[in-house]
Order: sequence, then C-alpha cells, then structure tokens
Amino acid sequence: MSKKRVLIIDDEYEIRSLLGNYIQRMNGYEPSLAKDLEEGIALAKNNNFTHILCDYYLTPKGNGNEIDGQTAIDFLQQAKATGISSNIIIMSGKAEVDMAVEVTKMGAVDYLAKPITYAQLEFALRRAEEREKLYKENVQLKQQVEEKYAFSNIIARSPQMERIFGVVEKVKDYKTTVLVTGESGTGKELVSRALHFNSIRKHAPFVAVNCGGIPENLLESELFGHVKGAFTDAVRSKRGLFEEAQGGTLFLDEIGELPLSLQVKLLRVLQEHEIRPVGDTKTIKVDVRIVAATARDLGELVRKGRFREDLYYRIHVLTIVIPPLRERKEDIRLLVDHFIEKYNKVIEPKKVKGVSPEAMQVLMNYKWPGNVRELENVIERALVLTEHETIQLEDLPVNLHSIEMPGQKDGENEFIPESLSIKKNAKKMESRLISIALAKTNGNKTQAAQLLEISLPALLYKMKEYGINL
Repeated sequence: MSKKRVLIIDDEYEIRSLLGNYIQRMNGYEPSLAKDLEEGIALAKNNNFTHILCDYYLTPKGNGNEIDGQTAIDFLQQAKATGISSNIIIMSGKAEVDMAVEVTKMGAVDYLAKPITYAQLEFALRRAEEREKLYKENVQLKQQVEEKYAFSNIIARSPQMERIFGVVEKVKDYKTTVLVTGESGTGKELVSRALHFNSIRKHAPFVAVNCGGIPENLLESELFGHVKGAFTDAVRSKRGLFEEAQGGTLFLDEIGELPLSLQVKLLRVLQEHEIRPVGDTKTIKVDVRIVAATARDLGELVRKGRFREDLYYRIHVLTIVIPPLRERKEDIRLLVDHFIEKYNKVIEPKKVKGVSPEAMQVLMNYKWPGNVRELENVIERALVLTEHETIQLEDLPVNLHSIEMPGQKDGENEFIPESLSIKKNAKKMESRLISIALAKTNGNKTQAAQLLEISLPALLYKMKEYGINL
C-alpha cells in the first residue's frame, strides 16, 4: 500500500525537521521538506502530495524580516493558479482568528497554531482526509441524483410522457410556478424533481413538504419559520422551509390540503417574494421556485369554498397533468423490467430474468388504480414469492387475475384465458378460478370450496399442486 505524501514548507530548519520526524513516525505517511515558497511550489507542482503543511510567514532568501517576506497567502494563490489540489494546512506562531479566516477563504482546509504536537498534527491530517472523503461522496451523490432525474433515466416512453418531458424542458429554467396534477402514484414528485434537477437551480436545494401530513398549528412554522418566544415551545429561532429552499425549489405536495389561513400567506409569498417568520416583525426576501402537486380537483375545491380562487389562478399558470398508467400502457413493460432489475439487487439470491407471457398479459390488462406505485409493489412481491427464473401467473396477486369484458359492470370478475386451447389452459384456468374464489371469500377455504363446487380436501390438494399460498 503506497504511503500518503506530506510536504512541509517552513523557513525554520528545526520546525521542518521536527514536523518531518512526526510524519515519519505516523503509519502510512512519508514527509518531504521545503525551506521557502519557491522550493515548495516546485515540489508541489511535480509531485502528488496528499497534504501540504505551510508556514504562514515565508521569508525570501537572505531576508530575516517577516514583514517584507512572502506569506501563505502567496502560496495559496500560486497553488490555485497552478492547479495544486492537495489538502493545504497553514501553520503560524500567532494564533489569530482573522488570519485563520483569511487562509480558509483562500482554500486552506485547516489552521494550526505553533507549537504543534504530534497528536495535533495527526488529528489535523485525519480530519482533512475525512473532510475530503465527505466532499467527494457529496459530489458523487449529487451526480447520482442529477443522473437519476435526467429525462433519459425516467422510465417512460409513451407519447403522453414524452410530451410532458418536452414541456418540462421548455419551462425548467423559468421561475414560473408549476402545478403538477394526476392520480396518486403516477409520479408527480418524480416529474417535479426532474424539473428541478434539469434546471439552473439544480445545485440549490430541492425541499419537499406534504401539506396534508403536518398539523395546521405546526405547518405555518414549518413553512415560514419562527423566532424565539413566538409561542410556548419556541425555545429557539428556527428557519422555515422557504429559507431552506433559498435559490432552489420548494415542492408543495398535496397543496389541496393546505388550510385556508395559510393559503393567504402562500399567495403573499408568490406575489411579494418574501416571508415573515411566526412572531417576527420583519420580512425576509426569498428566491424560491414553487412546484405544487395534487391528486384532487382544485377547481372543484374552489367551487366548494375550500381553496382560494386567487391562489388557484396564481399557481395555475402552468399545469402538467400526469396521465394514469392505464392510459399509457406502453410504459408498463419498461417499468416491469426496471423494477425487476431494481429488486434483483435487493432481494438476494433471487435473479429473476423476466415475466412469463401469461403474467405479462395480466399486467397489461389490469387497470392499475394505484398506478406506478402499485405496479412496483406487485413486482417486488412477485420477486419475493416466485421460485422460477420468470414471474409466473401464480406469483401475482389474485385481484390482478380478472380482466374486464366489454360492457362489463365495475366489480364483476368475469375472466378469459389468454389462449383458447382447452388442453393447454385447463390447469391454468383451474388455478385462476381457485385464486379468484379465495379472493372473493377473503381466504376462507371452506367457502371457496363451496363456490368451486368441490370438496375442501380437493381444494387443499389443488392449492398445494398449483403453489397457491395465502
């Protein structure tokens, strides 16, 4: 394992030697020494140092006056100009706060006051490495998030969703308020996040809040923040979600559940671009894009007096309607493949390769009232239950096995097989009849046997034969 290299730049021989000895004693580190700025820059440019320890005052050759000498600021400037990416730690015999702030602004990762002990130096190096690790992980996570919500990575290729992506692409960089509507489980938050992470605001926060998930007496403080003493439990001031989302996007999920008292305040934010924390007398300017979502008909809520008409028109500037899954069946196969790949990685040691034609036909014919979220749950359940390389009909919930016929009334569970060959489908039809009977009787085997007009022992035998479990 290669050692981490540490460059020590100090014009005092004794300090260079002492720190070099410290580094030599540390497991996994190797020191290099430089006596002035020029030598330090030359070494840093031609070697890959993990850390650089640099004295604040670096007097040039033949000059003993630190006032006229070069400083760590000069080193930091040259390091930045030449692309040196090492962790730079500044040392000084003067423990001054202003000096520490100055070098930190210039890019130093730490500031140590002399004399420096072995323990202090070792701790500083470990801390710098931990910070660097966290920074790299943070950058990597941001890249993963941006990739996840790229339009090309959203599992949807139906014409309806392609049109939605086109609209999002056009409006992504504007501050215009967007209203995303659609049934529960269609992916309203996914589209809202895609809007944010493909926009110029992607490096600022995306903050989500469910307007129906927080009690009314707490929601105002959650959104706008509060000052200390604003109410009984306000023992300290608290920033609200609008401030947390500064420069980014605030996603208001289920906006139809927002209390009328807060609808007035939200309208003011949209008009004035400022908020007033609870208990405060001053306002705070905010630069936040609002994306709201709802599964409810806001127009109907306006007519019933449960949603303000002026706020409705304010957030209704641009509306994106997410179609239900039953209206974009082209996406079902893509989503099924995606969820199989996703849960193959989670549910070990399952390695399911796909879905049988009969099972896929059932998935394509089902109406999916719970939309994409329901489909994901069904595929996860099927992967847990299946004992085959492909998901079979019996691995799917029994409520999926019914197919509506033309003219059939809701609630009727008539079904037809995918193939009309009696020879090929006898056992399959029998299995499906048993599953539907058990579903109708909520799992009561005695009642199911009566519906099937067979004995209870015969039912139990056939359930075992077809692998039907409750």
